[in-house]
Amino acid sequence: MKSLLCVEYGPPEKLVIRDIDVPAPGAGEVRIVMHAAGLNFPDGLIIQNLYQFKPALPFTPGGEAAGVIDAIAEGCDGLSVGDRVAVMARWGAFAERVVAPAASVVKLPPGMPYDVGAAFGMTYGTSYHALVQRAGLKAGETLLVLGAAGGVGLAAVEIGKALGANVIAAASSPVKLSLAREHGADKLIDYSVEDLKTAAKALSGGRGVDVVFDPVGDRFTEPALRAMAWGGRYLVVGFAAGGISHPPLNLVLLKNATIIGVFWGAWADREPAINQSNMRLLLDLYAQGKIRPHVSRTFPLDDGGTAIRWMLDRKALGKVVLTV
Repeated sequence: MKSLLCVEYGPPEKLVIRDIDVPAPGAGEVRIVMHAAGLNFPDGLIIQNLYQFKPALPFTPGGEAAGVIDAIAEGCDGLSVGDRVAVMARWGAFAERVVAPAASVVKLPPGMPYDVGAAFGMTYGTSYHALVQRAGLKAGETLLVLGAAGGVGLAAVEIGKALGANVIAAASSPVKLSLAREHGADKLIDYSVEDLKTAAKALSGGRGVDVVFDPVGDRFTEPALRAMAWGGRYLVVGFAAGGISHPPLNLVLLKNATIIGVFWGAWADREPAINQSNMRLLLDLYAQGKIRPHVSRTFPLDDGGTAIRWMLDRKALGKVVLTV
């Protein structure tokens, strides 16, 4: 079968297309014929040996995809050959077939296209876990989302609105902010021209924001922390801007605030039953029209390296998907 392979650590331009053996599922696993695979920022890090997960070379990157089960082993109750499913994996999804644990697979609802299914699991799973299990976001609270037009950012905007929050979307251009508004943001900050702290304080009526969702990091962390209300919660989701932040911790003390790490992948491994419940709730929200994954561009599997470069260069709005 065809696979996009990382044979040496480095930039996405070093990835190659190769034929490899078709994998067989073991106990508790299913094999899926892939139709589409979603790209996520960690995909661009793992191929450079810059991520927490470090698979042995050579390996196939890709953490989420959608397709049809074509083989199933024992211990996979509730799943059958022919089921349309989405899968959340650490790696292996950028190929014509992937083997994954049954616990990482969810059935797609009728009518959900494969590209949307492939753009769903990691971003919405991360954002829901962050806002619900980690921050305990409540209806009526104010949520500030940084990088609000990216994959997890846009998902956080939608989930925040579904939970009844007042959502302030922050991004780096009018085009990105327009997309965030289309997906439910109440108020907007263009931090390429506006001071983030000043704007967020003003848009929250002067009291500050209750929850910050931050997948960006770098120079945006400190002003967002300064914009928090008393007792606020700061969600550390990622560092898409490149730099790991070093905020002054006296701000946390003065605001009686909490800084909360969000590592959804490791949490989902430890709490598969709760994660499956989250996914079912998210699919219900999709069926109700309350969340709408946005796929801005698709690439064929052969152009996977180009697609990852497109994402790393921050050209993507919402999600980028490989078609398999």
